Amino acid sequence: MGADLVRYGFASALALAVDYGVLLLLSKIFAVPYLLAAGISFLLGMAVAYALSIGVVFKDRRSVRPSLEAASFVAIGVAGLAINQFLIWMLVSRFGLDVGIAKAPTAGVVFMFNFLARRTLLFAPRPA
Repeated sequence: MGADLVRYGFASALALAVDYGVLLLLSKIFAVPYLLAAGISFLLGMAVAYALSIGVVFKDRRSVRPSLEAASFVAIGVAGLAINQFLIWMLVSRFGLDVGIAKAPTAGVVFMFNFLARRTLLFAPRPA
């Protein structure tokens, strides 16, 4: 699991760069409401994470059907999106943080949730 975590960390860093960059672009430059911007940017980052996860991160895969694997990946991502939206809302609305600052701890929590869920449910070796 250690090598997977390192590869997932690098893939997630790239996905986070997309997520964070789009979040700032939408919320700061185009004045899109922060929760909408956070949702859109998260989904784009998730697409990057999926492409890298199936391409280079996880060598073992439970599902033999790509459609089931993709649907499961998205379902986990939607749960991660809910966590993302709640934490962003809490940190911005309740604690007065700027959305750009609120994204940092949120990203850490969602990273660990997504990694553990995806590693356990999708990309672990098949049971013998």
